[in-house]
Amino acid sequence: MGKKKKKGDGDKAESGAKSPREKISGKEYARQMKKLHVELVKLQEWVKHKGLKVCVVFEGRDGAGKGGTIKAITERVSPRVFRVVALTAPTEREKSQMYAQRYLPHFPAAGEVVIFDRSWYNRAGVERVMGFCTEDEARRFLKVVPLFEKLMVESGIILLKYWLEVSAEEQTRRLEARIEDGRKIWKLSPMDLKSYSRWYEYSKARDEMFAATDTAWAPWFVARSNDKQRARLNIISHLLGSIRYKAAPREKVKLPKRQKAGGYREPDYPYKYVAEKY
Repeated sequence: MGKKKKKGDGDKAESGAKSPREKISGKEYARQMKKLHVELVKLQEWVKHKGLKVCVVFEGRDGAGKGGTIKAITERVSPRVFRVVALTAPTEREKSQMYAQRYLPHFPAAGEVVIFDRSWYNRAGVERVMGFCTEDEARRFLKVVPLFEKLMVESGIILLKYWLEVSAEEQTRRLEARIEDGRKIWKLSPMDLKSYSRWYEYSKARDEMFAATDTAWAPWFVARSNDKQRARLNIISHLLGSIRYKAAPREKVKLPKRQKAGGYREPDYPYKYVAEKY
C-alpha cells in the first residue's frame, strides 16, 4: 500500500515542480547569459549564411515567463533576423478564414528566426478554455495540427516548441506583483484575470494538447520556470543545442581611416538639446 499523500503533493506533481534550488546570483546569471548571447550571435550569422528557416514557439500559462525569455533571446541579436510575432485577437475577417491562415504570413523565410509569443496553439489553450471556439473546433485542431507541422518541417523549417511550466503558487505571486507594479500593470489583462481561476481546465487542455501534438517531428520541450533566470539560461542553451551551427565565414573587421575635415566647421546653430536631468 502506497504512502498517503501530503496536502499539496498533487499540485506539485501536476505542475512538474522540483525541489527548489539555490537561486543563481545576478553576477553568475550575467556571466552565463553573456556566453549564450555570443553563441546566439554566431547562430544568427550561420542562419543568414546558410539560409536556414527557424520557427520557435513559446506557450505556457499567464505569468510563466514567456515574454522575459523571449527578451533574453533577442536582446543582443538583430531584429531583422530574429523576428518576434505576438498577434492580437483575430479580427472579424480573420475569424472567417481558415484557422492557421493568419499565422502563415509570419513564417520564416531563408535567413530568419521567427519567435511566436503564443501561436496557433491558442486554439488548444486560451480559446478552448475561455469558450472562444467550440469543443468540436478544438478537437479538429488537435487532429490536424500534427500534419500541419509535418508540412512545416518537410518544407525545411526547423520547428522548436517550448512550454514554460510554472506552479500555481508562483503564478499567483507574479500576477499579484503586476497589480502593484506600475511597470507591469499592462501585462495584466482582463483575460488574464478571467483565466486565472481556471487552473485545472488549463491543465486538462495542456495535457490533451501534449498527447495529440507531441510528435517525433515536432516534439514539445517543457521548461520549469519557477526560477526565471535558470529557465532562460536552460531554454537558450537547449535552443542552441537543437540547431547545428558553427562560426560563419567573415572577413576580419578593421575600421577605415576617417576623412579629413577639408575645411568643415561646426555651425553656430541653436540646437534644442534634451534637458540633462540625470
